[in-house]
Amino acid sequence: MRHRTAGKITDNLWYLGREESGVYLLEGKDGSIMINGGLAHILPDVRKQMKEFAINPAKITKILILHSHFDHIGVIPWFKRNWPAIEVYGSAETWRILQMQKAIDIANQFSKIVADKMGLGAALQGVDFAWRDDIQGKTVGEGDRIDLGGTTLNILYTPGHTNCSITAYEPDRKALFASDGGGIPYREGSFASANTNFTQYMESLEKMKPLVVDCLCADHYGYVTGADARGFIDLTLREGKKLRALMEGILKEKGNVDDAAKAMNVLFYEECPDYFISADILEGVFRQMMKYLEKSMQS
Repeated sequence: MRHRTAGKITDNLWYLGREESGVYLLEGKDGSIMINGGLAHILPDVRKQMKEFAINPAKITKILILHSHFDHIGVIPWFKRNWPAIEVYGSAETWRILQMQKAIDIANQFSKIVADKMGLGAALQGVDFAWRDDIQGKTVGEGDRIDLGGTTLNILYTPGHTNCSITAYEPDRKALFASDGGGIPYREGSFASANTNFTQYMESLEKMKPLVVDCLCADHYGYVTGADARGFIDLTLREGKKLRALMEGILKEKGNVDDAAKAMNVLFYEECPDYFISADILEGVFRQMMKYLEKSMQS
């Protein structure tokens, strides 16, 4: 079953935010961890929901970044600046990227673009949401564990969506936090967002496949439970194969990356006009994917 509204998922696990972007709050005996940072414009919703659900933000001791894209780090600066003791975790590559001024500038720019597309630009006015060089943290990678006191997150390195992507798995609740690396549960399907390396993306899905999943905690379009959750990684694998074949066909037809990316973008928005990312940003994503496919097809 697919769920796209904020609320309690199970004991000590909450989904906060909006349909197009959310964060997860997992509580342990020693504090809570926020998993994913979402889009910046969800911050007013998250703060309101915390009050409604009687969640004390002062009990958040950790935040986990699953990858460095702007739509997954948006609320982190505000929380970190208001509660400086919060420890922020991410992969080594995430921290390398988030120390680059160009990456920071793009993240802040894209946050505004998407907020405006969603009609929520006013939500960012007067809010200190922007990334600057004052956010630093701890590094986690394959095989690491984050202990919250009686609750543990196991970390896997799962590249393909980005080179910095990691996944977290909470075995007691059988909750998988795969970010976009596990697929985006848009409508009733799954968008296999293999931005950087399609082959690695599919390999990472195969790596996740043996995990028993009762809750697939996606970063966009909510979370998935029950039988749908248990079959979601398989669904993304199938959709990934179809998407790769489609994109390779378009690339062969158009003969170059730029025209192929434009054609793919037009096709995507004809079928998915309400997708949360603006067309200019997603065209850049498709261009990145086409570059990888062109190189792969030539080798």
